[in-house]
Amino acid sequence: MGMQFTVLSSGSTGNATVVQNESATVLVDVGMSAKRMDELFKEREVDPTSIDAIVITHEHSDHIKGLGALARKYDLPVYANEATWGALDKHIGKIADEKKVVMQTGEARDFGTLRVESYGISHDAAEPVGYCFYDGEEKLSLATDLGYMSDKVRDAISDSNVLVLESNHDVEMLRMGRYPWNIKRRILSDVGHLSNEASGEALSQLMTGNTKRTYLAHLSREHNMMDLAKMTVRDVMEDHGIFFKEDEFQLRDTYYDQPTPWDRVGKP
Repeated sequence: MGMQFTVLSSGSTGNATVVQNESATVLVDVGMSAKRMDELFKEREVDPTSIDAIVITHEHSDHIKGLGALARKYDLPVYANEATWGALDKHIGKIADEKKVVMQTGEARDFGTLRVESYGISHDAAEPVGYCFYDGEEKLSLATDLGYMSDKVRDAISDSNVLVLESNHDVEMLRMGRYPWNIKRRILSDVGHLSNEASGEALSQLMTGNTKRTYLAHLSREHNMMDLAKMTVRDVMEDHGIFFKEDEFQLRDTYYDQPTPWDRVGKP
């Protein structure tokens, strides 16, 4: 089987991803209601009682909206760093102490043969993180809500077979959009979100022979479009002299209203 994953939902209305191999299933974030999560689980044939851990990136509502209800319903352990737990508690209701696990930034945990390692990111939350997953030689990295691509983040997610990388907004669409300036300024800041252009710049530096697919994630419904994001990222990469054919490397979509198909990380 190897490692496989599905992005159940991605965007400001809710985020969740399932990663699994033969021995473990891990859920990253619970950004929708427990009812909606159950619908998504059913669509991708995930048995929620088989989930070994929920790991949390940060405490914003589009990442933890259904966390408390889902964890209580299926008696699931939740992993987050200490600062995130401090910010989470008032939002998710009561979770049994034995189900609240502190996993500090930079720490790795093994769930069977599936290894999960967190790394720090720049976002306006208590102590936000991204996650890398390992199964033998296979590596999957989830990198959204970045603010900017720091050297530490780049080092953490380098040499991934598959990346789920933020491509949140088109800068001009955002500048011309209806959001108040204070929100625009926050999105554009180093603790906000990665633009299409910034995503292309980051991917240009991350491309290795190991990297076969990148899913563009956390797209703004107000200030982005799937085709525009992929076109911009591709254009930036070509400006850096990186040209590719579909059988060599693929840019793929994520969705706010439907899950991606299951994808085998080690599959060419």
